Amino acid sequence: MIDITESAQSAIKSAIDGAGQTVAGLRVMVQSGGCAGMKYGMALELQAQPDDAVITAGTVTVLLDPESQSHLAGTTIDFVTGLEGSGFVFNNPNASSSCGCGKSFC
Repeated sequence: MIDITESAQSAIKSAIDGAGQTVAGLRVMVQSGGCAGMKYGMALELQAQPDDAVITAGTVTVLLDPESQSHLAGTTIDFVTGLEGSGFVFNNPNASSSCGCGKSFC
């Protein structure tokens, strides 16, 4: 369904380890909004929902709600560090266009 690079897995693991409580995984979602109409969102979840797709990548778990699954099919999530900062990058084959910020698409 989605691919999570080793760099992204490491960043997700750091976030989960720093949560201070037991976390079921990182929710990756698509929401209305952003510069181009839709935006990516991420949040630590204490428990998975019954209809979530549960993806295990290395030692981390990623949760996808049913509505986001079709928008994210085939997406590669990476974590990059550069001169302008660091963060998650989504390479989404379903996006017809995206905003310069990299967090919004349509």
